Formats: sequence, structure tokens, C-alpha cells
Amino acid sequence: MAEQQVLPDEEPRVVVRDKRRIDPDSGEVRAEQVDAPAVDDTAAEAADPVSSELLADLQRLKAEFDNYRKRVERDRLAVVEQAAARVVAELLPVLDDIDRARAHGEVEGGLRTVADSLDLVLTRLGLERFGSTGDEFDPAQHEAVMHTHAADVTTSTCVDVLRPGYTFAGRLLRPAMVAVADPDDASAAAQHGE
Repeated sequence: MAEQQVLPDEEPRVVVRDKRRIDPDSGEVRAEQVDAPAVDDTAAEAADPVSSELLADLQRLKAEFDNYRKRVERDRLAVVEQAAARVVAELLPVLDDIDRARAHGEVEGGLRTVADSLDLVLTRLGLERFGSTGDEFDPAQHEAVMHTHAADVTTSTCVDVLRPGYTFAGRLLRPAMVAVADPDDASAAAQHGE
């Protein structure tokens, strides 16, 4: 008899074949494997409704996740905008004080540079001042604190601005405080042809 040569204890070689259709690292669908076993047509037809149902579920879940991600991003931007609006709203009294100091000629030298820089930064962030003499009165944007009649106006008009109004990112932060003049009765009657 022939002697068999016994090799030292060798561990059997393990071969791992990744047969997943979707690559877990890239998320891409892999190309068909050349050495993949042939699938019999009857099994494929039986699995088709199940796979199409699973594919529909996967597509629905992906669409839900995409919508969730967009909603979270939109909410995050809204929170940032609201926080910025709160900070800017707290600075409005400071801007009023600077405007009063400018009106009295007290903003000179370095303080003028600081005040101008503050105005420039807030304008770049989206703060807009409104309310000037001659504007048509709009109760959504103006707060009327004085009321008179005048012959030289044809509609309710802001004749004096006591405190400017501000908008930030398209939202009203503070209405302008104004004095309003309405047309007097004689000019209103002449305008309407009475």
C-alpha cells in the first residue's frame, strides 16, 4: 500500500462571494455577475410580484426620506431666520438712539464710523427702514399717533415720521410711528364732484 502524506493541520480555505445587488459602500446597483447561476423562469415569475412590491416600498420610503430631509432643512433655515430677527429687533432701540444723536449732531469721529458700520451690517443682513414724509398711510405698516386735516393732500398721508419702521427678511419688525393728515372736507368734496 501506498503511504499517504498527511499535511499539518491546515484550515480549510474560506471563499466569500458577495452576491448583493446593491453595493453597501456606494449604494449603486452592481452589474450582473457573469458566473451567477441561471435562474429558472418559473421562479422569476413567482418572485416578480414580491420584488415589485418591495421596490415600490423602497421607492416610497426614499421619497418620504427626501421630503423629511427637505422639511428639516427648511425648518432649520426658518429657525436661523427667526433668531436673527429677534437679535435685530433688540437692536432697534439702539438704532433709534443713534438716529436721535445724529439729529442733534452728536455722532462725530469714531462714533460715526461705528454707527455707519452698524447700519451697513444690518442692511446687508436684510434690515430695511421705511416711513418717510409724504408716504400714503397704510395701517398695516404705519402706526398713526396724530391726526390732522390738510388741504394739500388728496388721500391719508404721512406728514411727519416720529419713529421709522423696519422690516427684516420681508417681515414687519416694527411699524413706523407717524402723524397722518386726511384731506379736509372742502378738498374732498371738490375731488368727488359734490
